[in-house]
Amino acid sequence: MITGKDLLDRGLPSGKWFKAALAHINVHNLEGEVLEAYLDTVKPAPTIPLLAQPVPFYENISADTPIEQANIDYVRQSMQRLMRTPTVVAGAIMPDACPAGPLGTIPVGGIVVARNAIHPGMHSADICCSVMLTNLGKSDPKQVLDVAQQLTHFGPGGRPEGRQFALPADIEAEFRANAYLNSRRSLSMAREHLGTQGDGNHFLYVGVSRNTGDTVLVTHHGSRGPGALLYKQGMKVAENFRKALSPETDPNNAWIPAESEEGQRYWAALQTVRKWTKQNHLCLHEAVAGQLGATVQQQYWNEHNFVFRDGDLYYHAKGATPMDPKFMPDITGPRIIPLNMAQPILIVEGSTTETNLGFAPHGAGRNLSRTGHKRSKLGQTREEIFAEETRGIDARFFFNQIDISELPSAYKNAAQVQQQILDFDLATIVDEIRPYGCIMAGDWEQDAPWRKKKLAKAAARLAAANSQADDSALAAG
Repeated sequence: MITGKDLLDRGLPSGKWFKAALAHINVHNLEGEVLEAYLDTVKPAPTIPLLAQPVPFYENISADTPIEQANIDYVRQSMQRLMRTPTVVAGAIMPDACPAGPLGTIPVGGIVVARNAIHPGMHSADICCSVMLTNLGKSDPKQVLDVAQQLTHFGPGGRPEGRQFALPADIEAEFRANAYLNSRRSLSMAREHLGTQGDGNHFLYVGVSRNTGDTVLVTHHGSRGPGALLYKQGMKVAENFRKALSPETDPNNAWIPAESEEGQRYWAALQTVRKWTKQNHLCLHEAVAGQLGATVQQQYWNEHNFVFRDGDLYYHAKGATPMDPKFMPDITGPRIIPLNMAQPILIVEGSTTETNLGFAPHGAGRNLSRTGHKRSKLGQTREEIFAEETRGIDARFFFNQIDISELPSAYKNAAQVQQQILDFDLATIVDEIRPYGCIMAGDWEQDAPWRKKKLAKAAARLAAANSQADDSALAAG
């Protein structure tokens, strides 16, 4: 009788497959060459080790200060660890590179190319974070911003009933046809989150073209709830593959084999979420133009947080703008690179070079975390910082609560990033959208119910402690 120890003695890895295999072997009394042939059909494939050395990657970034250098050093270490992932064949970092998690996690401003593999952790939860531009001709910038503020939606959750946009039938059909997207929650979010912008660094910006003087509307946001749900599922599937295929690989870098059934379905789901996200921008732009009665002169968009395919190569861009036309099947114009609310948005063109892998930066990036930046501003009130950094522009927060982690000083120096775009031949600047004003979510959690409840509990504890102290003082007296 063959036992599990016999299989282990043959150097076979233990696992759930042992039970069925042993039952089959002993029922049929397999031995000799017949036994070996059977084991070859059921034993797990050998696991894939990490690469002995990291795949080299291109650094399109330089530092002028110790803080910037420390940022680059961490990004470099993280990329070196990531580039040992067995599927990876090339990589690059952009001038806006900054950490986005523990060592080994793809940084913001990072591009990683994998063969026949989709890494959900490398596009992150904000799938298809993107920017759309609409030229509204000679519309009054203030009127555009005022109308947009009435029509847009920032913060958590979706739009209330009565203010929702219609989900196009073809997009809904794609959601229903894909197992990754066809859930009650996903479909509900696809309807409710359409025309919403979320929070963080997402914005609605109004400015004026340097070249034409036309008023331009630019929005920045991603796939909201539907994308976050897809990412969560993708990470679970990738983790199952990681355990079976490459246990040494960091969980953040787990992958779905692109040619597997799961991989093909996930790729299709990514394209549907991309289509939904474009519509998420478009419905806001159409609503603003319609309410203004403005004629749209020009409109184009690009994502900067997605996976792009070229044959069997999958380009994972985490905050990097695609420049090569092969990455964007619906290209209708140049690319859009915002910097911060007080600086012009860059309109750029470019091509693939040896060092950029077909990409440019997506913005200015950060040298400090949000918390680190807030600590650096201790001693100044939020109102003082806001007044100083938004002088000359109409800066607004949707929730009327200033978020200093989204003010210009929270980001890298815009002029230096722009100069590095030129120094590393990443793109050619063909126009600038100079700022009139900008809307961002702001610190919506300032008045959130959970925070009010927490503050109320803290106040109650303090009052109880003070009361107890008073009682003790009276007793002592």
